[in-house]
Amino acid sequence: MFVQTVRGPVNPDEIGFTLPAEHFYIKLWHLPGREALWQLEDDDVFAGEVHGFKEHGGSCIVDTTPACMGRKPERLKAMSERTGVHIVMATGWYTEAYLPPEDRVDITYASALADRLIQEIHNGVGSTDIRPGVIGEFGPTGDRISPAEERIHRASARAHRATGIALVTHAMHSEVGLDQLDLLEEEGVDLTKVAIGHCDSWPFLEYWRRIAERGAFVLLDNIGTEMGRHEDRLASLVRAMVDKGYERNLLLSHDMGTAAELRYYGGRGFVHLAESFLPRLRNLGIPDSVLNTITMENPRRLLAVDVQE
Repeated sequence: MFVQTVRGPVNPDEIGFTLPAEHFYIKLWHLPGREALWQLEDDDVFAGEVHGFKEHGGSCIVDTTPACMGRKPERLKAMSERTGVHIVMATGWYTEAYLPPEDRVDITYASALADRLIQEIHNGVGSTDIRPGVIGEFGPTGDRISPAEERIHRASARAHRATGIALVTHAMHSEVGLDQLDLLEEEGVDLTKVAIGHCDSWPFLEYWRRIAERGAFVLLDNIGTEMGRHEDRLASLVRAMVDKGYERNLLLSHDMGTAAELRYYGGRGFVHLAESFLPRLRNLGIPDSVLNTITMENPRRLLAVDVQE
């Protein structure tokens, strides 16, 4: 068993408090309407943000940024070495709008796309030896999976089956995460290694319960983007899931992506979860033992690879 980080494989026991869905160096501005988003390039500022997370007991950050969105393996490794925080890097594709034309996803068989992912997972990205530890975040642009996006789901599933590394999806403002589970299950994926992303964008207990019943993780990865009553609702739903016995199917993160979101620039940073949301859950009567399950044990189980390469 191991967790694949940018500095190499580590024993899962080394992974503690984890943010399972964040973004470093993400590039979004090439799409119309996104030009004003300010992405960060200052590693000194980023290091300060990561150290802030570490001061709250933070151990690991999963960067779910695929190559088509600005992934930078060597800088991730340098950041991990500088801060001492484990960083797990992603491979794969995002939504159809972000598919690089040169990748020819629309005309390439899913098995061939899977081979590209497997190559990176086994051998490292490009000429580096830096290997991904998750596949993601992939998903539909809206509430329907397009043919190209279906191909990405199938390729990701096949790469997971060949390597054992986890799958993290993108599923916004709908129940499309259930369609994703259907596709992945059809491909033979172990659904206990799947995190359905952005479940907080569809905050309905029945949706979350249906995901958890199938063994997958309900990933609330926009904690802090909408506070006040919305965050109260999320906290209440987390409490309801715990009451129903689904604490082993919950994951919490921020989905950080733009510079304005960082604490340095007045945003919530990588620390809002520790400073605000977890205390909110404690105030609802959720004990620290359960919060440790959600923030430590669950990410560890998701990320741990149990295959012989």
